[in-house]
Amino acid sequence: MSNRTSTEKASKLQRLVKHHLFWPAAVWLALLLFNLIYSPSFFEIQVRDGHLYGSLIDILNFGAPLILVAIGMTLVIATKGIDLSVGSVVAISGAIACLTISKGADQNSLSLLFTALALSLGLSVVLGLWNGMLVAVTGIQPIVATLILMVAGRGIAQLVTNGQIITVNSSPYKFIGAGSLAALPFSVFVVAAVFIAAVLLTRKTALGLFIESVGCNPGSSRLAGIKARTVLFAVYMFCGLCAAIAGLLLSSNVSSADGNNAGLWYELDAILAVVIGGTSLNGGRFYLTGTLLGALIIQTLTTTIYMIGVSPEVILVVKAFVVLAVCLIQSDTFRKTLVQRWKHRAYPAEIEVTRHG
Repeated sequence: MSNRTSTEKASKLQRLVKHHLFWPAAVWLALLLFNLIYSPSFFEIQVRDGHLYGSLIDILNFGAPLILVAIGMTLVIATKGIDLSVGSVVAISGAIACLTISKGADQNSLSLLFTALALSLGLSVVLGLWNGMLVAVTGIQPIVATLILMVAGRGIAQLVTNGQIITVNSSPYKFIGAGSLAALPFSVFVVAAVFIAAVLLTRKTALGLFIESVGCNPGSSRLAGIKARTVLFAVYMFCGLCAAIAGLLLSSNVSSADGNNAGLWYELDAILAVVIGGTSLNGGRFYLTGTLLGALIIQTLTTTIYMIGVSPEVILVVKAFVVLAVCLIQSDTFRKTLVQRWKHRAYPAEIEVTRHG
């Protein structure tokens, strides 16, 4: 009886370790534990003027744009694609919104705000449609197709801003990225709404299966009656929409638009978040919850690096090494190789007998 119990426990533990969320969650908890040890006040949350403040709140607030971009990137990668243009779309979205508001007679006008939001979101969806057309219709490889907009989009953002930083003085617009609702940053609710919508669309409808099918085998998907082109159009448009919302959060938080630096390197952080979350770059099955954890890991890591006083010049290097370590830990092949080498060093004689016996 005891042997059966121990076997069942070992089996449950093995299944837990193999779960796609185990290692991202473990790494995130390890980062939080390090912060707690290094700075006991890390988990302190204060209430000022009805708003919550603290490191954890900052992680959620500053990580919101990355989470949004990563959600859209997850669905694109699930189709065996990639979208390198999201950083440029972030910049374009913020630039269009700030330019529209700055031209208005009354920058606090709600009609002007909705016009700016509609123009930004609409243009970003069109840009996503452009990426989808290059990939689905012309057959250009996704990395090349989106690289075109990555380069051109940054130039478009600078043309919109005329190479300057556009500043606005709009309270309604500032609320989007810097406002609070129920004591929490409003950006948290925006992310929650997009995340829930993405989960419902992909897990409660057939869309998720269509995306995974196209990512696994687009040829067989077409033979099965799935409109692969329509699926590709949808995911690239959704990715553009997510990047646009992220751009609105970034620009409204500082009430300005910087076409040169806004969203810079966001595409790389988004891809890392997706990979850390367990979604394969080879397409197929995807994990939105894993992506959420991956983005939180990257943002927590960034906050930790700044907190311990690491020089800005080496932040990217430190982040790269940590992300590499996380990916290696998640790799079954890497873990099996480590276990085999450890057994060979610990019991070399027994292994030789087994090999030749």
